[in-house]
Formats: sequence, C-alpha cells, structure tokens
Amino acid sequence: MFIGIDIGTSSVKAILLGEDQSLIASATAELTVERPHPGWSEQDPDSWWTACETVLDALKAQAPRQMAAVKGIGLSGHMHGATLLDSAGNPLRPCILWNDGRSGKQCAELEASEPKFLTLGGNRVMPGFTAPKLQWVRENEPETFARTEMVLLPKDYVRFKLTGDYVGDMSDSAGTLWLDVARRDWSDELLAATGLSRKNMPRLVEGSESSGTLKPELCARWGFGAAPVVAGGGGDNAASACGVGAVEPGSAFVSLGTSGVLFVTNDRFSPNVESAVHAFCHAVPDTWHQMGVILSATDSLNWLARTLKKAPSKLTGALTSVNGPSPVSFLPYLGGERTPHNDVGIRAGFFGISHETDDAVLTHAVLDGVAFALKDCLEALSVAGTKVERVLAVGGGSRSEVWLEIIASLLNVTVDVPVDGDFGASLGAARLGQAAALGTTEGIFAKPALKASIDPVPALTERYAEGYGRWRKLYPALKQAGF
Repeated sequence: MFIGIDIGTSSVKAILLGEDQSLIASATAELTVERPHPGWSEQDPDSWWTACETVLDALKAQAPRQMAAVKGIGLSGHMHGATLLDSAGNPLRPCILWNDGRSGKQCAELEASEPKFLTLGGNRVMPGFTAPKLQWVRENEPETFARTEMVLLPKDYVRFKLTGDYVGDMSDSAGTLWLDVARRDWSDELLAATGLSRKNMPRLVEGSESSGTLKPELCARWGFGAAPVVAGGGGDNAASACGVGAVEPGSAFVSLGTSGVLFVTNDRFSPNVESAVHAFCHAVPDTWHQMGVILSATDSLNWLARTLKKAPSKLTGALTSVNGPSPVSFLPYLGGERTPHNDVGIRAGFFGISHETDDAVLTHAVLDGVAFALKDCLEALSVAGTKVERVLAVGGGSRSEVWLEIIASLLNVTVDVPVDGDFGASLGAARLGQAAALGTTEGIFAKPALKASIDPVPALTERYAEGYGRWRKLYPALKQAGF
C-alpha cells in the first residue's frame, strides 16, 4: 500500500492506494487562509500538520488492515511558501503563501542587483516566489530573519514533522529562486543575494527518491507494520503531472484549481523569462517542465459565487452550453497576475455590463476570462518553442464540461478528462511514494483512465479567437489608465 498527501491551499488531501494503484481510501481536512493586510496571504504551518494528522487518522479508521501494509508515503504541496524555522524547528511566523503580493519592491531590487536570478534561476523574480519573501522579512522583520535557521516549503515542513529530517525535492525547490535549475542544486550566489546560505536550506533529493522514514511513534499511531519511506515528492503541479502521467517530454496538462496552470514536460531546462513562463525541475530525474501560471482560476469562480451567494456548482450547472464568448468580459486578476504580465498590482474587472446582465452572463464571463488567461499562457509557451496539441484536465474546475469545451475550442487543443480529475496531486504524490519504496520509476506513472475527450468545436474556435483579440486589449488599456 502507498499513501499520497497533498498540502493544498484550501485543504489537505490524503489517499491510500493499493499496489495496482487502485483507490482504497481517501480523506480531506479543510484549511483557512489569513489576509491580515491587503495583498497579504498567510497560513499557520502547524495547521498543515494538524490537518495531516486528521486525514491519516481517517485513513486508519477507514482501512486499518491495509494501513499495516503501507511501504511508501509521497508528499505534494503548494509551492513557494516561506516557512521560517528557529534552531529548535519551530515556526517563527505564519508562512507567507504563493499568492502573497507584499514583496513587489524586493522583486524589482533583486532582479536589478542579481541578474543570475533570470539565468540560473530561470524565472522572473515575482512576489509569489520564496526568495523575495525572505528579502521582505530581512528588511521588515529583521529580528525574525536573524533567528531563521531553516527555510522550508510547506510540504517539507510536513515532512519534517513526519521524519524529523530537513529535506526538499528538486521540483518544489526550483520555485524558491535559490536553485540552479539546470544543475538541480542550490546556488550559493542566489542564496547570498538574500542573506542566506546552504546551511539555511534542506538537503535535496529527487521526487522519486527516499528522503527518510517515518518516526517510530507515528508508525505506532497509524498502524504501519514497518516504517514507510517518505519520498522526496513534488510541488503540487509537478506532482499532478505524475498523477496524470505527464512525465514524458511533450506531455501536458491544464489545472483548474485555486490557480490555473498550463504545464508541459521538457527534456531540458527551457526558460522564457520575457513572458513570465515558469521553468522548473520536474519531480522525476533528468526532466524539467514549463508552466504558464494564472493566479485566480477557480478562485475567480469562488469569488463570484460568494458575491452572488450561490454555490459555484450551481452557477456552472446553470450554464449548460455556450455558442461563443459572453457579451461581458472579465479579467481574472483578483490578486495580480503572473504569466505573461508579472504584474502584482493589476486587479480584476468586468466590462460590458448592461441592464440585461444576469448571473448566467457573469458566470460565463468568468469562465471565459480564465480561459483567455490560459490562452495567454499558451501563447507564452509558443514563443519558447513549445507546441501543445493535447492536454489532460485536472482540478476542481475540470468538473465543468462547459468550461473544458471553452478551453478546448479557444486553445484549439483536445482536452482529455480523467475519470477522477480532483486527485491529481495526491495521486502523483502516492505514485512518487511507490517509486521511492520500490526503487524504480518504471511503470509507475501511467496515464489515468479517461471518461471523455473534448475536441475543439470549429465554430467556437473561430468566435473565441475573435473574442480573445478583443479581450487582450483590456489589460494594456487598464494599465495606460493607471489601474
């Protein structure tokens, strides 16, 4: 048996898989995000551990006999979170999350003072990344910075609680901006730019390798017959790629979660910093990937649902089909945007609202706006020489067939829909746990069973191409107007 644990922004999910990767049990525990100031986004690191205890307790309750046979545990987690620990391994402050925008000033200064962030790091210095967050702490909370002995990413804090070891994997660590991504190792120069060194960083392993074993007292608590190995694991998107079998160069997926991602696997480090494409290590050895990332995918739909006081599923369920773009346009920049704008200050907006605008029109506009932003990502990947013809759909938003039809037609790609699209990261984590326990990646990362494949609708492709041309004019117009 193998366990996958995904530390998400809104919840922690755990699944128990059999040797044939059949789902035996699953559990979820909710998390909350604190926003003490505009543009800030934080979480209590110990809330991740409490949630992990909850879901593992639940797995034991559901399948006590099978838990005794667990040989490997894999971890995935939301990337870039700055978790600062003191010499005793205790958190010094709330974790600064991936969607926190406070470090815009530090980003500009770091990019200007150390150009190797763009070359060795392979990515623009954005507020979402870990390095500028530490620079913000260094400048604004110097006492906390002085006491910081170790900086971990969210899943790696959970690993520390599981094993007692400070270890990170290549895919997640590439999102810190301290990694020499091509060499898959920490960069002394990039660490020094933010006043840190290797002693503040965890040991690195590949995602499919063992990072240690579970503590004896935890083995007793959850009924494991022998201490399972804990795999290096991966950042949530790399883990999702493992979950949907996107580990071979050229394979791709689109994730409609809190954020939105267009992910393509590469056989080499392939940065495109001009268009704010993310170029990271993959969670499997000798493999890299590119991502176009938008910050508010289902987050945009959830915001609309809260505003209209209706469930997101009710809003999308009422939209049974579309024959073209909504008459209202929506920019999904609720907390700024990454690809392609790298703009922490831009905000969302509706355009073209009239007396006739109702909930269905607004919902349609939100789905379109997210799809248009993903089209921006595809364009940025195309500039880097990457061609995408087919994508797998994962994340909660993939339950909306209309949304996937819009995306397929707009991006002009076939969208494959797995039987279960909501467990991509936890499934990938479990598979990495299996690889670490067995000592091989051979035959581990198969593509999932599909329930549907959605091809582009030619008439919609034409209409959405026209709509995208109009939509793209909104961002520069807003910027010119000073928004």
